[in-house]
Amino acid sequence: MDLICKAVILFLLVSLSLGIDGELAQNFITIAGPLPSDLAESWGVQEQGPESQAPLCQADVMAAELPRYLRRLRALGVTHCGLCLPWGRVLPGGKAMAADGARVRCYRRLLEAVAAAGLRAVLLLHRGPVPALSTARPFPELFVEYVDFSFRAFGDLVDVWLSFSDLPQVLQSLPYTEPQERVQAVAAAHKAFYSMLHEQVSPAGGKLSIALEMDDVLDSASSELLSVSLQDSVDFLSLNLQYHCGNEIDFYKKMSEFQSVWKDKDILVFSLKVLDCASMEEHPFIPVAAIATAINKEEARMIGCDVNEFLDYLPLVLSETNTLQEKPDAVLAPRSSYQTVWEMFAQQSESERDSFLQDVFPSGFLWGVSTGAFNIEGAWAEDGKGESIWDQFGHGGNVQMNQTADVACDSYYKTSYDIYLLRGLHPQLYKFSVSWSRIFPAGSNKTISSKGVDYYNRLIDRLVDSNIEPMVTLFHWDLPQALQALGGWQNESTIDAFVSYADFCFSTFGDRVKLWVTFHEPWVISYAGHGTGEHPPGITDPGAASYKVAHAILKAHAKVWHLYNDKYRSQQLGKVGLVLNSDWAEPKTPGSSEDVRASERYLQFMLGWFAHPIFVNGDYPDVLKAQIQEVNQQCSTTVAQLPVFTEEEKSLVKGTADFFGLSHYTSRLVSAGTNGMCTAGYESIGNFSLHVDPSWPQAASSWVHVVPWGLRRLLKFVSQEYTGSKIPIYIAGNGVPTGDTGDLLNDTLRVDYFRHYIDEALKAVKLDAVDVRSYIARSLLDGFEGPAGYSLKFGLHYVNFEDSNRPRTPKASAYFYSRVIEKNGFPSQALSGSAPVVFDRPVPAKLPSLPASEVPSKAKVVWQKFSSQTAFERDMYFYGTFPEDFTWGVSSSAYQIEGGWDADGKGPSIWDNFTHVPGNVNNNENGDIACDSYNKVEEDIYMLRALGVKNYRFSLSWPRIFPTGRNNSINSHGVAYYNSLIDGLIANNITPIVTLYHWDLPQALQDIGGWESTELIDLFDSFADFCFQTFGDRVKFWITINEPNVIAQLSYGEGLFPPNVKEPGSAPYRVAHILLKAHARVYHTYDAKYRASQGGVIALCPFISWGEPKTPSDPRDIEAADRYLQFLVGWFTHPIFKNGDYPEVMKWKVGNRSELQNLPSSRLPVFTAEEREYIRGTADVFCFNTYSTKIVSHSTTRLTPFSYEYDQEVSVTVDSSWPSSALPDHRPVAWGLRRVLNWIKEEYGNPPIYIIENGVGKKATSDVDDNARIFYHKTYIDEALKAYKVDGVNLKGYNAWSLMDNFEWVDGYGPRFGLHQIDFDNPNRPRTPKRSAVFYAEIIHNNGIPLPKEDEFLYGEFPENFLWSVATAAYQIEGGWRADGKGLSIWDKYAHTPLRIGKDATGDVACDSYHRIEEDVEMLKSLKVSHYRFSISWSRVLPDGTTRYINEKGLNYYERLIDALLAANIVPQVTLYHWDLPQALQDVGGWENDTVVQRFKEYAEVLFQRLGDKVKFWITLNEPYNTAYLGYGTGTAAPGVSVRPGRAPYVVGHNLIKAHAEVWHLYNETFRARQGGLISITINSDWAEPRNPHSQEDVEAARRLMQFFLGWFAHPIFKNGDYNEVMKRRIRERSLAQGLSKSRLPEFTESEKQRIKGTYDYFGLNHYTTVLTYNQNYPKGVMSYDSDRGVATVTDRSWLGSGSLWLKVTPFGFRKILRWIKEEYNNPPIYVTENGVSERGAFEFNDTWRMHYYRTYINEALKAVVLDGVDLRGYTAWSLMDNLEWAAGYEEKFGLYHVNFSDPALPRRPKASAKYYSQIINCNGFPDPAMGPHPCLEEEPEVTPTDPTPGAADSVSFLGLDLTSQGAEIALYVLFALSIVGALSLALFAYKHGKLSKRSHKQAHMELSSKL
Repeated sequence: MDLICKAVILFLLVSLSLGIDGELAQNFITIAGPLPSDLAESWGVQEQGPESQAPLCQADVMAAELPRYLRRLRALGVTHCGLCLPWGRVLPGGKAMAADGARVRCYRRLLEAVAAAGLRAVLLLHRGPVPALSTARPFPELFVEYVDFSFRAFGDLVDVWLSFSDLPQVLQSLPYTEPQERVQAVAAAHKAFYSMLHEQVSPAGGKLSIALEMDDVLDSASSELLSVSLQDSVDFLSLNLQYHCGNEIDFYKKMSEFQSVWKDKDILVFSLKVLDCASMEEHPFIPVAAIATAINKEEARMIGCDVNEFLDYLPLVLSETNTLQEKPDAVLAPRSSYQTVWEMFAQQSESERDSFLQDVFPSGFLWGVSTGAFNIEGAWAEDGKGESIWDQFGHGGNVQMNQTADVACDSYYKTSYDIYLLRGLHPQLYKFSVSWSRIFPAGSNKTISSKGVDYYNRLIDRLVDSNIEPMVTLFHWDLPQALQALGGWQNESTIDAFVSYADFCFSTFGDRVKLWVTFHEPWVISYAGHGTGEHPPGITDPGAASYKVAHAILKAHAKVWHLYNDKYRSQQLGKVGLVLNSDWAEPKTPGSSEDVRASERYLQFMLGWFAHPIFVNGDYPDVLKAQIQEVNQQCSTTVAQLPVFTEEEKSLVKGTADFFGLSHYTSRLVSAGTNGMCTAGYESIGNFSLHVDPSWPQAASSWVHVVPWGLRRLLKFVSQEYTGSKIPIYIAGNGVPTGDTGDLLNDTLRVDYFRHYIDEALKAVKLDAVDVRSYIARSLLDGFEGPAGYSLKFGLHYVNFEDSNRPRTPKASAYFYSRVIEKNGFPSQALSGSAPVVFDRPVPAKLPSLPASEVPSKAKVVWQKFSSQTAFERDMYFYGTFPEDFTWGVSSSAYQIEGGWDADGKGPSIWDNFTHVPGNVNNNENGDIACDSYNKVEEDIYMLRALGVKNYRFSLSWPRIFPTGRNNSINSHGVAYYNSLIDGLIANNITPIVTLYHWDLPQALQDIGGWESTELIDLFDSFADFCFQTFGDRVKFWITINEPNVIAQLSYGEGLFPPNVKEPGSAPYRVAHILLKAHARVYHTYDAKYRASQGGVIALCPFISWGEPKTPSDPRDIEAADRYLQFLVGWFTHPIFKNGDYPEVMKWKVGNRSELQNLPSSRLPVFTAEEREYIRGTADVFCFNTYSTKIVSHSTTRLTPFSYEYDQEVSVTVDSSWPSSALPDHRPVAWGLRRVLNWIKEEYGNPPIYIIENGVGKKATSDVDDNARIFYHKTYIDEALKAYKVDGVNLKGYNAWSLMDNFEWVDGYGPRFGLHQIDFDNPNRPRTPKRSAVFYAEIIHNNGIPLPKEDEFLYGEFPENFLWSVATAAYQIEGGWRADGKGLSIWDKYAHTPLRIGKDATGDVACDSYHRIEEDVEMLKSLKVSHYRFSISWSRVLPDGTTRYINEKGLNYYERLIDALLAANIVPQVTLYHWDLPQALQDVGGWENDTVVQRFKEYAEVLFQRLGDKVKFWITLNEPYNTAYLGYGTGTAAPGVSVRPGRAPYVVGHNLIKAHAEVWHLYNETFRARQGGLISITINSDWAEPRNPHSQEDVEAARRLMQFFLGWFAHPIFKNGDYNEVMKRRIRERSLAQGLSKSRLPEFTESEKQRIKGTYDYFGLNHYTTVLTYNQNYPKGVMSYDSDRGVATVTDRSWLGSGSLWLKVTPFGFRKILRWIKEEYNNPPIYVTENGVSERGAFEFNDTWRMHYYRTYINEALKAVVLDGVDLRGYTAWSLMDNLEWAAGYEEKFGLYHVNFSDPALPRRPKASAKYYSQIINCNGFPDPAMGPHPCLEEEPEVTPTDPTPGAADSVSFLGLDLTSQGAEIALYVLFALSIVGALSLALFAYKHGKLSKRSHKQAHMELSSKL
């Protein structure tokens, strides 16, 4: 039915109510109702059909949907809501006594909601057949009882009553035989109703009617009887009317007959249906006008009308009534939506237009923020992503300053950062787009990038996890370039490709994504991409391509909508829409009808182009079609080509949106065009001109002017034209760009923009009844803004694009918007205030009384448990989580962050005065402003919300609340600040932990003596009492005094802190005495006055550093460490947690020393018995702050001067190897935390413990990529986890110090401890999250450190015929350096050069394997290896390196070794070259001389000829990287060349590659056919992880390292015969920049490339460890391999160490490098030819660390095979025995067998790891214990290293630890089990052999060695 027709009919019906004078009757009733079926069903009040399964009156419906629906009715002009009461359900059985109470309450709430919305109720008591009621009573009597009940239940809420409707069904169902009886019964019931209403219930008000049908549904007799009976019992008639267009005559006749029966009664059209009006489309007004005239002639007065069919047009109809009044005879022309909306607002005054509406959006309104993939993701070619049109556009130089989106905000790597920001902002929606080419690199589903899919899965999962709904845009302008090459959107095939892409996204992400946007702003694609060419693909064709593309997009959208509708909607229950952008168009000259029409035309060309086909009729707007037709007719050529939809396409497109996404930024003044229409241009085709009002503020972009009121008008237009009440509107893009100059953070323009635009949206919702459901701000981040590059900034968060870390800093607008979200709009003050939130808090429980500590205390068991741990035991990383009620927090303190030092009446503190004296603080800095937190409550809460903390510990500034320190001066402003902070915390479910005193004493109290005055006890209690009374209703966790031990010692002893008292021998003790009594007083005040009502806990918080005895075996050092702790912390905690008195050792030491100092009494004050009792037990929990560890030893100290430090009689130092930090006494020593926690457990009976401060400082003004802080928290939290899970410590919470960089006391702003960086040079004090904040948020989110899925142990076996081997190298084990004619090698000469090798060791004898073949083979047989890898000494076979002389004795050694191996069934793997070049060849240049290639080939030929019949596995070169880089670059390996670091390594590498290729070809062409062996090369490499995995720069550094390291040699051999592009480009660029004419990297000729390519039978890999990489920029002039590579490396502090500095235990890297080789080199067969770990120091048989290493590394290899499909064929352990470890000498030992080098007999002895490795070999992997005992396992008890995950196990005592079943996460302690392995294997393996040591590995290793 035509909607205009409906509107006109309603308009005429309304006109029936006009009085004679043309006035609209004041009491005209417009009825809507009943409730829509879905709402009625969810409310549980549908009147017919089966009972709803939904509970009655659901709270969420009541709270959100129902009020919104009713308010909308009211806003539309509806006056009444019609409802029907279900008689049979309200009164089951008809008896009021049996009423359904729940249903009655439900209907009453429903009626109350109607009234609350400003509507009145029309209540129909019965419709349709009468329910089955008691037949014992007459029908009228039953109905009257029902009426009476209804009056009592609902009478006060009902305005109009109806007795019956659908009378034919009522009459038919009555239990009477005669029709007349039935009519009489209904009439009697109704009349009784009328009498009760007007006589008893509501004599003065309330109306009653009965609903009748106008058609002949009753026989004439019944009708007449009813009319006669009820003439005087109705206040008006209600009519159920059906109006058929075209049947006006019949309608008039029936109306006339009806009115003649009912004597011109007033009529309420209670139900109206308008039918068959489609045929009246062209002239709907004439017949309807005639009908209206006819009805008026009958003098009927219509008092109201059902408006359900006209809700979308009601305001229009009611407003048009005036037109009829003024021109009753005028012919009514249809008005367009634009004209209606424009006229609706045209008369507004400026003040009315711009007035601010204080109100909130409806409950359930969605707040969001948006981004677009190409704007923020970066990673343009990462992980297989295909090129998009924006990539090509940027690379083509089309963007300002040639900027690109290659990195953008780096969001591809910063999911965690973006989620962090979103949590701070806390929107309900995040609108982002998927990059088509990241998922389908070529645009089609033939190639899918799994890593791209992983990225979006991670993002979506994290959003859902954070309660943020993902709104996903499928296409945000970034078409895959591969599709553009085929024509892009001008090629119909792109539609199918888009449908395929959408299908993949729906199926992959749709289980979590419920809001989909097909296209974002398709107008931009058509207009800017294909019209003006400003955007890619840069096509300038506004007359044809632009329209063609739009046509394709509309069809693509429709197909995708239908795809979702047909295939996914029923399961996924999501919504699909699109986002259309539009300006508002205001006529330039309001009085000009031409300009009005031009404005409408502009809107139709911009918005209607896409909206009209989808939301109206499947076709373009008539205005658009007519205009283009007119243009083409007037011009000699076709200017514009608008494609035509077929009828089928119209049907396809129409109605394909579940919501209307609207993007809006600005408005335009529009006038009729003046330039002619015959040039193809947007404005000329549309015949309009665009202008702006000069008074409109302009944004940084010329196209955006700030015109807030345009949004309201546009919303009304969209509602009027497209959506009505059926389609919700989502504002999906609104924001303003600022420039890249000026104050980028205090973006007041954006704040103002948001404030006013959001308010205009609010007006549209509240005043205009527009159904807006969401507001989405653009944009979360500053990003790449198309042609403008990074010069335009739309972000709520500033991104520093100059910093490779891309730090993100919230702007003022982010804080403003988060507040709008929190308040759901702009509530008036009366509406403000938040409901209290329930939050977790500790449950107070009285702690037990404990006896005094012994001397030394029983806590000495902690040192006995832990101090003898090996580094492996101590440092093994532990995985697990904390209990659910564990509280994570972050801390700060008032003086350090608040600033506002004298603001709003705050009094001065001792720190204010102290810092204002020059010289007291570093750089004379002070806390006057600090972080300005006094003025930044919202900003601080934003950070806390982003972190996801459960608590925030802060302190109250005593002088801010009591400026003079006394309660006679209360500063209300200070109180208000803390109230605001506390309320904000609770509103965000963050528990406040409040410290009463954190060092900032009011100066007024210092003036009376400060903490040396006992008067402070009362004054502190008075302050605390006020705080409890004022804040205690919300604060449930109190700390009385922070670090009282620091106050006593540093403020009153050393005088470093104010008040600068320097009395180290007495003042600290006096002050501590008063502090303890003050604390106790406050505790008792809380206990007595507040605990019962407030239920909180209270404690004090000392500072603790762990004390580790210097010599754990020395009892005096154990006592010293205990004494240190008792003086440091027991000083305060012993009185509170034990017996009310100081520790015995403290009293003893201070007392004795005082006596020795000739004092009459102890300098330590004495508590009276009463005081002891008063102090004892004054803490509910144990809180402490900790940062570091000290090494403590006993010391006899001086008696003078008197000193608290000397009294302890200890010496305190630190280990210089511990990592440093910004403060010299704060070295990170994570294992100390576990010991502290255990000490507290043992010393104080395991109370509930809270770590209140823990963190590390760094000296750097900018440290957003704060690796050291991450390592700190990663290791400290892990030690806390061990204490909780393994040791049973009652740990309840952990707080990181600090929330943000702040004022660090006397060090000023030098040390930065914050998780957030503060720019103290910026007056706004912007807060930028550091990487540690994101890391800590992850820890909180995971509630600890769960074992990553990929690190779980895998049980299983390697493939059959898997090769197990062990390796050595000639120079490292053979010895016999001059035996039997051996020539000198470069290592002989290098080792005999002073200071080259550790302890001047040499390989002259080494393990003497040259003389011990039999012993070596016996070891190999015991290991059960299938293979043995060894190398041949070139100079032993060819003494001068040439074939002029073959040393037969040397060759014979290898023949005998090979024969012995074969006899033992062990396959030899022979390395031709393992670094020991004949010195004679080095004398002529060595590997720098390309003649060495031929020499090497000749050498190899000798070996192939002599040994090839027995050797079937050859390795040409071992680790050519080390030969080239260490031997000829750094000089830390033989031959020690370091003078040409920028050239020599590359020349050497070049010759090594050619030498390998020549030897491979020699074997392949001459020997392979006969000998049938394998030959290849062994390449070594670390695995490289980015130091910051969230940084594209670090990721690229990792890739670069892999290409410079492994790829240097692998790429030519395993890929294309040439160096990789990364190396070639980097070295060439640096060489040219250094003024060279060509690259320092030599080039292969084409023939050489062909000869090198493919010279492998397998990939030999040596791998030991992993490094963390980051970019390092070297000065341009530096020529070296390192500077060319430009990568620096570090290691993670949580990784286990080894005997080699360069080797950290990182099993995960092994799997990754194997997988990388598979992917990079097309899955070659891989043999791991070396892998192992070293130790230093005295021999330990039970080498648990090595067993752990082999277990975890080999298991990662198994995962690579089983899970990743890597073609791994074999594994080789390094090494068979300890040997000469190159430049490290014999200090680093890698062997499975120990060799005693101090014994001339060189005995060999198996380590426990030998037995363990042989077991792995025997089992060919790791049989699953769940499958029962495996035959491969020995019969004797066999215990393997335990998997580092929690699991069930019996309690076991180990190293003094009682491990619970949970504690059997003996990942930590593989040790005990492994020691059993070792013991068992001893008997089998103990015999004597000789042995040596291997390998040069890393640069770091060699550099170290070279210094030895």
